[in-house]
Amino acid sequence: MQAPEFVFRSVRPDDFDAVVRLARLAGSGMTTLNADVHVLRSRIELAVASFAGTVSPQEADYLFVLENLTQRGVVGVSALKAFVGLDSPFYNFRLGRLVHSSRELGVYVDKRTLTLTNDCTGSAELCTLFLDPAHRRGYAGKLLSKARLMFAAIHLGSLPRTVIAELRGFLHEDGTSPFWESLGRHFFCMDFDRADALSGSGQKSFIAELMPRYPVYTDFLSDQARACIGVEHVSSSPARRLLEREGFRYEGYVDIFDAGPVLHAYTSDLRLVRSADTAHAKLARHTHGKLQALARIVCSTKVCDFRAIVTWSQVQHECIDLSAAQLTALGLEDGDLVRFAHLNADEQPCLGASVPGQPLTAYAPK
Repeated sequence: MQAPEFVFRSVRPDDFDAVVRLARLAGSGMTTLNADVHVLRSRIELAVASFAGTVSPQEADYLFVLENLTQRGVVGVSALKAFVGLDSPFYNFRLGRLVHSSRELGVYVDKRTLTLTNDCTGSAELCTLFLDPAHRRGYAGKLLSKARLMFAAIHLGSLPRTVIAELRGFLHEDGTSPFWESLGRHFFCMDFDRADALSGSGQKSFIAELMPRYPVYTDFLSDQARACIGVEHVSSSPARRLLEREGFRYEGYVDIFDAGPVLHAYTSDLRLVRSADTAHAKLARHTHGKLQALARIVCSTKVCDFRAIVTWSQVQHECIDLSAAQLTALGLEDGDLVRFAHLNADEQPCLGASVPGQPLTAYAPK
C-alpha cells in the first residue's frame, strides 16, 4: 500500500508564499485568485478564521491547498465560498432573448440579449481552482477540485441550497478577451486585466456605476465576442467536464468581463455529496494486501484541519484499510471516522439529480 503522493488540506498561514506563487502563475482572468499580496494575505486570514469557526457562516471563505508530499511543496489551490453577494454585489450576465415582430411588414426577429443580474446572490461558490501545470497528471486535478465537495457533504447544513462555479472565459494567447474588447472596454475605458484586478480585490461598485443597465443585444458585439459567450478558457475545459459529471450544468449565465460560463447545481444533489459514506479508519498491518480496483477519495471529518487523499483501499465491515502514511497524511489515528466516495463519477451514478431545465438560481440563503 503506497504512501499518498498528494494531500488536499485547509490552508495555513505558512502557505502564503506558495499561494502567491500560484496566483502569479495563473495569470489574468482568475478573478478570485488575485496576485495582490495584501489581498491574498487577507484571504488566507479569513480562510483560517472560517475553518476555526470564528466568523459567521455567511462570511466563511474556505481556501484549500494541494500539497505534494513527495516534493514537499504546495502545487495547487481551490476554494469554497459559503455565500456570494452578501458582503458585496455579485454580478453576472444572463443570456436571454427578445422578440420583435411586425404583422404589417411580415417581419419576425428573435434576438439574443445579455442582462446584468444579481441572480446568483446567496449561492455557495466553487472558485479559485488552479493547479501548477507541472503537476497536471494522474488524479491531482480531480482531488483538488472534488475534495471541496466532500467538505460540502460534511457541512451541508451550513451551506446554501445552490452552488455555482464560475469558469474563466476564452482569452487569446496574448491575454486579451474578445468579449471585453467588444463590450466592457466601451463602458469601463480600461484594460481587461485592470478591471479584473479591481473586481478581484473587492472593488466592485464601479461595475454597477458603469455597466449598461438595460439588455445588450449580442448582435452589436463582434463575431469573435459572440462566439466566446459561455465558452471556457482552454485550461478550464477539464474542470468543466469534471463539474458537469458531478451534477453541475450551464444555464445561460456568464461572467461580465470575459463571458466565461457559470455552472449551477443543487448542493444536496451533487454526486459526491449524495454518495459519500462514512467508515472507521483501520490501520493496515500488511502493506501488500489486495487493493480495491476503483479509486476512492477519503477525507477526515474535521473542519479546522480538513484533509483528503486518494486511495485504492478496500472498505469492508464499515472500516477502510489505510496505511500508516495515509493516516498521517489525513491527520488521523487508527479507528477515527472518515468519509469516502468513488473518485470518478462514471464508477458510481449520480442519484437523485435535479430535473433538467428546472432553474437553480434565485434562492434566498439559509
